[in-house]
Amino acid sequence: MTKSRKCPVCDAIVKGRSDKVFCSTKCRSINQYEDRQISEAFYLKVDRQLKINRKLLKKYNRSGYTTIRKSVLTTEGFDPKFFTHYWKNQKGEVYLFVYEYGFLKRINMGKEKYLLVTWQDYMEVPK
Repeated sequence: MTKSRKCPVCDAIVKGRSDKVFCSTKCRSINQYEDRQISEAFYLKVDRQLKINRKLLKKYNRSGYTTIRKSVLTTEGFDPKFFTHYWKNQKGEVYLFVYEYGFLKRINMGKEKYLLVTWQDYMEVPK
């Protein structure tokens, strides 16, 4: 008499090979997705925030060079701690970039603002 095996996802009886664990490819995929949510939680959090930051910088920087209040971006979920790289200009100002969209913190008349820019070819570091 063979012992019946149950699928760890849906509790259905697993039929087939003796080493088969899941009842279907759908259940196997669900299990892999749930495992990834746990094992890669930090990566997924950072990736999610980078996507939000990029979307907002793109939305508010249509001209390639814009100034916007910090509060406008932060109320929509922007977090300046998440960026992909930086660029330092000749004045020593450090622009933080989320892929091709950059920002520089400014204080203008007591209000915190961000100067938004788009990555330009001249910003490349010479090799």
